[in-house]
Amino acid sequence: MKTEINTSQHSAIEPDSLQAWVLAVRPRTLSASAAPVIMASALAYATGSFRVLPMVMCLAFALLAQMASNLANDYFDYKSGSDDLSKRIGPARAVASGWVSPSRMKAGLGIVVAAACASGLGLVFYGGWQMILVGLACVVALFAYSAGPFPASRHGLGDVMVLVFYGIVPVFFTFYLVSGFNPLSSGLMLAEVALGALAVGLASVNILVLNNYRDYDNDKAEGKKTTVVLFGRKAAVVMYLLNSVFAAVCAALTVGLVGGWSCVSLCLMALPLCSLFLMVKTLRGIVKAGFGPVLNAFLGKTSACLLMLVVLSSVAIVLVKNLSV
Repeated sequence: MKTEINTSQHSAIEPDSLQAWVLAVRPRTLSASAAPVIMASALAYATGSFRVLPMVMCLAFALLAQMASNLANDYFDYKSGSDDLSKRIGPARAVASGWVSPSRMKAGLGIVVAAACASGLGLVFYGGWQMILVGLACVVALFAYSAGPFPASRHGLGDVMVLVFYGIVPVFFTFYLVSGFNPLSSGLMLAEVALGALAVGLASVNILVLNNYRDYDNDKAEGKKTTVVLFGRKAAVVMYLLNSVFAAVCAALTVGLVGGWSCVSLCLMALPLCSLFLMVKTLRGIVKAGFGPVLNAFLGKTSACLLMLVVLSSVAIVLVKNLSV
């Protein structure tokens, strides 16, 4: 998933400097990887069984995997010729801008992937050998998004991959690892976890929708078949709105289910719904802004919408649990 920092203010980046690498890993994207861990941890807390160490390990793996995804996207888009500086309207990329050489980016990508795998190995102790398969699936998805013979991001599958790997997969497995309960086999909080995962995934997809909305003309010229290219910019606006509405509703229903539809939980359902106002306000700003680099400013705002939704939902879940005791 591409969420980058506008580098128009950073034209004098020193090659291979710390600043270059910080910009390359795109810190603003990290909310998308932290969000499912926060949501799942709040749900795990609601079960009365909460383990801190696996939560920390899940967060470390998620952050490193996100960084690796960003570096892979930077490197493979450069190799495929997608990052033409003369045409690019999105924030500049590290390799294409000359901040990091292709060979160093490839080496850096390998190091971050190895670090992610190493941090995930400790989770085998809590979730069994199956966690190795989950980790491998995440690594394969990381590369399949922008590389390989059939890059998902170039064939209209990027949105699906974001929904699955930034929502469903991390929320379900983080919940399992932090709580010790498998909702798929035990049925414990299955509906709550599923709705929470959808809320996070749908709000995360909006980040990609905005990127593809901004890059519509360039993507279409390159033959990159994103959902925005396939269905048009008007459809992208509708998609952003529907994702926002369904994400907020799913989050509110999650709170209601956790609280057993008590008066307290019904009141606290309003917390995640409040994030919908910020999402709609952000969408209105996107539509009014028109097209071009001006849309880069809304990437951070869309990420903030995701984080706000998850934080408000998690606060509501924790409050429901404590006030119901």
